[in-house]
Amino acid sequence: MGYINKIPLSRIGYDFIPQAYLPEGKDEYYLRFKQQKNEKQYRNLTEEEIQILESNSNESTNWNDVLVTDKFLPRQIKRSKFYGLVRIGDMEEVYLEYRDIRLAVGIYNSQVISCDIGDCVALHQVRYIAHYIVGNEVILLNVNEMETSSNAKFGNGILKEGDQDYSRIYLELCNENGGRSVLPFDGMQAADVYLWTRNRQDKKLQQRFWDITNNGFDTARGYYSEIGDRTVIKNSHTIKNVKIGSDAYIKGISKLKNLTVNSTAEAYTQIGEGCELVNGIIGYGCRVFYGVKAVRFILSSYSQLKYGARLINSFLGDNSTISCCEVLNSLIFPAHEQHHNNSFLCAALIKGQSNMAAGATVGSNHNSRGADGEIIAGRGFWPGLCVSLKHNSRFASYTLIVKGDFLHELDIKIPFSLISNDTANDRLVIIPGYWFMYNMYALMRNTNKFINRDKRSFKNQYFEYDILAPDTVNELFTSLKEIEIAVGHSINSTDAISWLEGEGDSKVEITLQNAEFSKRKVVLMKPRESYKLFRKLIRYYAVCQILDQVEPEYFEAFCASISDLEVKREEFENIGSQLMPVSKLDTLLGDIKEERLDSWTDIHHRYHEISADYLRDKLIHAVASLEEVTAISASKWDRGFWEDVLDEALETKTWICEEIYKSRSKDYSNPFRLMVYENEEEMNEVVGRLEDNSFINQQTAELEKFKAAVDGIRAVIGLKVEEEG
Repeated sequence: MGYINKIPLSRIGYDFIPQAYLPEGKDEYYLRFKQQKNEKQYRNLTEEEIQILESNSNESTNWNDVLVTDKFLPRQIKRSKFYGLVRIGDMEEVYLEYRDIRLAVGIYNSQVISCDIGDCVALHQVRYIAHYIVGNEVILLNVNEMETSSNAKFGNGILKEGDQDYSRIYLELCNENGGRSVLPFDGMQAADVYLWTRNRQDKKLQQRFWDITNNGFDTARGYYSEIGDRTVIKNSHTIKNVKIGSDAYIKGISKLKNLTVNSTAEAYTQIGEGCELVNGIIGYGCRVFYGVKAVRFILSSYSQLKYGARLINSFLGDNSTISCCEVLNSLIFPAHEQHHNNSFLCAALIKGQSNMAAGATVGSNHNSRGADGEIIAGRGFWPGLCVSLKHNSRFASYTLIVKGDFLHELDIKIPFSLISNDTANDRLVIIPGYWFMYNMYALMRNTNKFINRDKRSFKNQYFEYDILAPDTVNELFTSLKEIEIAVGHSINSTDAISWLEGEGDSKVEITLQNAEFSKRKVVLMKPRESYKLFRKLIRYYAVCQILDQVEPEYFEAFCASISDLEVKREEFENIGSQLMPVSKLDTLLGDIKEERLDSWTDIHHRYHEISADYLRDKLIHAVASLEEVTAISASKWDRGFWEDVLDEALETKTWICEEIYKSRSKDYSNPFRLMVYENEEEMNEVVGRLEDNSFINQQTAELEKFKAAVDGIRAVIGLKVEEEG
């Protein structure tokens, strides 16, 4: 339990830095003056100004330590107390207006302890503010407590001089036992966290991450909390050890403690009623509203927490939203959506573009012997209504899971699959390629949706949102092998490919091994269709990359250059939504270990360099993929080869557009969807006409561009250009 000291009143506002931690020759304000970057000339109060202040019921233990500029208006300071060194910026006979609030510039009914107050600040009913640097044109209204400790760390996982190690803040991510803990810091990106939480066996690498983080911060005590220019804080309770950027809007909060809140005029952050945020970093342009509880967390830029959400020991990537639900011990890459009060996410690595449905329980450790399980899910992860999953489980990209309790560990290596529990027959059912076969509209819309939601102003990393990219294409190659093995095992034959190409009894039940840790069957549905589809998609992906990156006039030169290359399809790793060739990732990690990269700034710069080369790396990957899937070397890609692959790619693009329209049109023809409307006219008013669907129209336009690109290549290599109609 704490205890109360009695200290002479004359010392209130002084001795902020304990004497034991004050460098020789420095006073307690040396860091404060370093933080306060203005070059204002302050002066002492005149006798007349002191008389006016005291006549307005103001008081100070030492008026000599209340410093002002030549634009000081003592009549605009009333019923306030000043302790320690207080410096007040320029004042004007104006009021500040923000929305419906209009407050006179000045200090009213407040207690100010050793603070710097900026120009034209309206500070009203702030009952206690100590050791803050307040910017210009700031509004503070009805705030109960604002204070700063000499060892304030503002959400960073560091220690100050004299701190005990047990007080250090960690983020215990991906695993509840703390075995993947990292130190949070302002500016931390999902890629940083991912690299740090992996490779735990590499002690040298882990030590380098630790050292780089610690070395990036000053251990000296004495930094003040900050409130940036034009920030508004009103009707709030406790704000302690918090650094807030400019133009933020904070209202009705219960507690902000040990935080950095990034905000600028272009990307302002808002925090609303009833929120309690402790030990965290909040990125630019974030929204946090209505009873949110977040402890030991990082909320990346342009993300939202709303409606009672709980985010604990977790990292949430850029452009994400969590409302109502609970997330614990999780690392979540950008573009995550979770909107439902009864969804629960625990001890998981979710690699972006994900969506959690109502009732989904991803990762309860109550069904294991210890709280040390993990779940890993690739891009586009979508557990459906009331899905319950068990640790440890792993899912390929764009896995869709049907409602049900999955009582066994799962390892789903086939992307774009629908996973369902056939409880009547006690078996697990997997439909590979389900998205392409039955819901093309939702699948293809994802790419555009996430691109449009990416509000980052500085994109130092290339976030991959396309459904067909090096990571998912590599998974398609893995799937082809998985399907071949499953078919060979099920038909008891070494010639699975012949069966998959259409020879043999199509009614044979195909079972998949090592997909579920149980003795029941795992049935692979539509193996022939998915096998052919995946091969077609790989070829389509390759042609798309070539059409996107090679102009027709350079196509022949491109063909000549690739015929001399010996490329192999390389693995890519999803590093916080940036896809990175494993060879470059290995070089990156090696450079960190060998101290060639010695700060997070250096590492972030390397991300940017690798991102700049990504499209070229993707093109090389596409070429290698096309060689592998066709079993034809690039040196033998003649005119006939290109005619075949271009024709097929155009057919595939046309098929995709048609399926987008068909899958969406079902919503307009389904009588059970129509029955809630009086007539078709009312339905069109409510949901919009199918003909006006912007995404469908966009895809139609893209098909025409695709046709033009194909025709451009055809013309260059002397192939007949398709005529309209």
